Amino acid sequence: MELTDLLTFSAVARTGGITRAAEELNTVQSNVTQRVKALEAEIGTALFERHSRGMTLTGAGRRLLPYAQRMTALSREAVLAARDDGEPKGPLAIGSMETTAAVRLPALLADFHRRFPAVQLSLRTATTADLVAAVLDGSLDGAFVAGPIEHADLTSIVAFREELVLVTAGHVKDLAALRAATPESGPTALVFRTGCTYRQRLEQTMTELGWPSATRFELGTLDGMIGCVAAGMGVTLLPRAVVGRNDSVRIHALGAAQSRVETLFITRRAAHDYSALRGFVSCLNKQDADIAA
Repeated sequence: MELTDLLTFSAVARTGGITRAAEELNTVQSNVTQRVKALEAEIGTALFERHSRGMTLTGAGRRLLPYAQRMTALSREAVLAARDDGEPKGPLAIGSMETTAAVRLPALLADFHRRFPAVQLSLRTATTADLVAAVLDGSLDGAFVAGPIEHADLTSIVAFREELVLVTAGHVKDLAALRAATPESGPTALVFRTGCTYRQRLEQTMTELGWPSATRFELGTLDGMIGCVAAGMGVTLLPRAVVGRNDSVRIHALGAAQSRVETLFITRRAAHDYSALRGFVSCLNKQDADIAA
């Protein structure tokens, strides 16, 4: 089996389609299609079911996926380990939730780039579920995710502590006013796609507020989310630091059980201890020390 075929297969499985896999791999769709067909021909069975919404794994594909992930991760790790002479340099792939990337990471990334300019850092944003999967399969060296995360193959450190708040249009003064202005089923819940921890928290909050069957509307970007809330389309749940002093929306505090969440930085336990990754963690620890001081 060609490692490139396995890498392409894993990307299609993770993204659910040829187009998104091609974008992630920085190649054209025809190359992705050709690689998948070549692998299916070599194995002698279909690995994906094709349908109008994308591609899903067949039984054979599901059985192959963990092996493909381990093989591609080990190949990448072997190259990086061989090149690692103790000086932080080379590629470093980090993942993050979009909310964390927007508010918490700019200063950290700038500090890391100043201290270790020879490292080629790449940042991918996704949901917590997708980020955990990417760290486990080795396509990311580390990621910022919403806690708690308990997995035998992962290690984690607390990177940030967030307060989640309910975000509504600016004219909504309180939850009583929100109830008065919405139908019995409740306001539309504006959410990121499935796998987002904040989405799960919002759905729990809506249930506790008496709106378990409220309509969900998925959005792909933080700016789009806040813009739709400001326009009165619905409500969402975001870290207070993300919303900031935005006069177009209003924030509503929640109880501790719903509002408190830790952002963790996770890495794969068995991965080689790269100098570049150690440098990144040192910058993260330095930021925490500066904040504490």
